[in-house]
Amino acid sequence: MKKKLKLSRRSFLSATAAASGMLAAPSVVRAASREIRIGYITALSGPRAEFGASDPWMLEQVRRLTENGLTIGGNTYSVEFLMRDNQSNINRSASVGQELIQREGVDLLLVQDLDASVATGEMSDIAGVPSISTIGPWQAWMYGRGSTPEQGFPYSFTFFWGADDAMGTFPRIWDQIDTNRVVGDFYFDNSAGQAFSDPNIGLPAIMEKAGYSRIDGGRFQLETQDFSAQVSRFKAAEAQIVTGFGFPPHWSTFWAQAGQMGFAPEAATFAGAFLFPSAIDALGDRGNGMSTEVWWTPKVPFHSSLTGQSAAELAQAYEDQSGAQWIQTLGYSHALFETGLAALTASGDPKNPDAVRDAIAALDIATMVGPVNFAGSPIRNVAVTEVAGGQWRKTTGGRHEYDLVITENALAPSIGVEDTTLPLSQLG
Repeated sequence: MKKKLKLSRRSFLSATAAASGMLAAPSVVRAASREIRIGYITALSGPRAEFGASDPWMLEQVRRLTENGLTIGGNTYSVEFLMRDNQSNINRSASVGQELIQREGVDLLLVQDLDASVATGEMSDIAGVPSISTIGPWQAWMYGRGSTPEQGFPYSFTFFWGADDAMGTFPRIWDQIDTNRVVGDFYFDNSAGQAFSDPNIGLPAIMEKAGYSRIDGGRFQLETQDFSAQVSRFKAAEAQIVTGFGFPPHWSTFWAQAGQMGFAPEAATFAGAFLFPSAIDALGDRGNGMSTEVWWTPKVPFHSSLTGQSAAELAQAYEDQSGAQWIQTLGYSHALFETGLAALTASGDPKNPDAVRDAIAALDIATMVGPVNFAGSPIRNVAVTEVAGGQWRKTTGGRHEYDLVITENALAPSIGVEDTTLPLSQLG
């Protein structure tokens, strides 16, 4: 059994305080109807807005798919989707979660955000409203709410990779280049950052086990705009690798200050910040060679259970219609709707929360991100998905300024390796 993460519950408790009245409130009463209401929480603004950038487009596709309703148990139900922006804020997540559950009376809550899923998971369980979340290490989602893989939760579920899986890709990326094996690390202080930086089973422990020396840069707050202390510490220790977790604005500030202070590592593998091409584009030529965990690309051999589209076809449709480059969250947002609609259909009665809950727990479905298997998972309420490693490379004459090249696939054998990781000095 995996060790329990020693995560602070401060942010979780503060977020759910606004909804504490639910503890004394009566259960949400849903009148018998032929309408299914699905709540969807994501970040459309704030520092995490990149994660939700494709969601309005995705939701429009799903609305078209369900415009004639869903036939379940011999009855046809109309489907209404209610999307809410959590503004990249855990307190806002609690507020919109309470609104969707109590006032809007949703039959199913879908959450594309780790902090939001932590904030709303308790509400879901108390109110008896099934919820499915994604895009957050399952350990942070589970241990951050005080549960265990054996215990699980009454009504809330999640699917994603584990923090240990993603972090294990990092040393395998670094092993491919010649360095002094000295790593500087620093982390955004939220649920995911606490999971990544946990000294017992987080990245520090994984680095040590892999033979890397750590220079601790600590944790930072959302609004931090000065990383000169971390740069100075890493430079003085001659760290040739930088890692950690944060959002694109955090890395952009750090990387600019690193350049100004003459700090030039051979590898930069920063979870979260390098997921999106726009974040790499914003770094200009200094974005060449950034390495990252890879959740999903158009190159994965998976297809949609809703449309039959391949990953490449989904990405192409998004690019053609939005004018933007594909992003990794595109596949997971699609899979979130796949799992939600599959569970509602399998329930036989989408207005019965216990039937929907049981259908989620019994789900084993092939999705746009690969298998999502709750039924066969050894971790209650969790389906673990694949994660690989990759490096952004500047293209010449291609459709995109940068392309994500797969360089490591130990935990994602379905995704083929395209090249080895190259040192930044070779790409600069």
